[in-house]
Formats: sequence, C-alpha cells, structure tokens
Amino acid sequence: MEYICFNCGGTVKADEVVRRIRCLYCGGRILYKKRPKIVKSVKAR
Repeated sequence: MEYICFNCGGTVKADEVVRRIRCLYCGGRILYKKRPKIVKSVKAR
C-alpha cells in the first residue's frame, strides 16, 4: 500500500507510515491512500 502526501505529492510506502506519520520529502502530516483508477464502461444502445 502506498500513501500520497497532500502537500508535495510525494509517495510514501505503508511501512514508513507505521513508524511515523509524516512525508519523507516535505514533512507534511496529511497523507491519503493511493486509489486505483476506475474505468467506466459505456454500453452501446
């Protein structure tokens, strides 16, 4: 699992977040989970 820093956009791995909840690059404390892109299919009529 990876987290993304809200402040700088840096990627932080889950094992780093367990030890301390801070971005390794800028020191930001707001991180959110990286979500997979959702592809919506459109049905033809």
